Amino acid sequence: MLPIDAAAHSSRWRRRHPAEKALLGFGLTLCAVSLPPWPGAPLVAATTLAVLLGPAGVPGRALWRAFRIPLGFCVTGAVPLLFEVGGDRGFVALAPEGPTQAVELLLRTSSASLGVLLFAFTTPVSDVLPRLVRAGVPAPVVDVALVMYRIIFLLLDSLSKIRQAQAARLGHTTRAATWRSLAGLGATTFVRAFDRAQRLQSGLAGRGYDGTLRVLVPACALSRRFLAVTGVLLAGLVALTLVLERLLP
Repeated sequence: MLPIDAAAHSSRWRRRHPAEKALLGFGLTLCAVSLPPWPGAPLVAATTLAVLLGPAGVPGRALWRAFRIPLGFCVTGAVPLLFEVGGDRGFVALAPEGPTQAVELLLRTSSASLGVLLFAFTTPVSDVLPRLVRAGVPAPVVDVALVMYRIIFLLLDSLSKIRQAQAARLGHTTRAATWRSLAGLGATTFVRAFDRAQRLQSGLAGRGYDGTLRVLVPACALSRRFLAVTGVLLAGLVALTLVLERLLP
């Protein structure tokens, strides 16, 4: 199991309805994207971090390990805004508004990523997918997503064991050996994926599969108090951002 999935299953908010956490997490993401980058994005990021490390109880080290990957994409997307290609100043030159645009984009995307991570760290995928049918998503689509989600962990476990076996047989001692091991790893994983899929199909057929995977979903009711606090928090962020935008230069 991936660390973010393990954290979601052991989260303090594990028993809360996914709609509550979706409203909070994606609401913060929407605020990060739609509000002015200054001071909106820093306020949204600070609020999201406070919720993640406080009420949600997400470990700081696990949060950083998960956040540094999207943060790398945010930085990669912001760097090209610093330069302009062609023009009177040369083939490649620093754009006049490049630093400002790059910082604004970095603030928006990084704070929006934290909002998505808030939902991911508190809501297991197995709690979300079965409820999508009630939201109008076709049942076959949900079934395929649920099966793929479960089989990914089996394949990751197979990858880990194959790599350990290759390392024990000195398969990574030279560059040529590493490339051969990598090719063997890909081929073996491809074959095992088809074998897993075939066995899964046989197992479902033996259990009378009729086109719908019936999964027991834990019962949980929506908390009006949580929804009200979320609404007040989001409205307060919007109001505070608009006020500070006029006061700050």
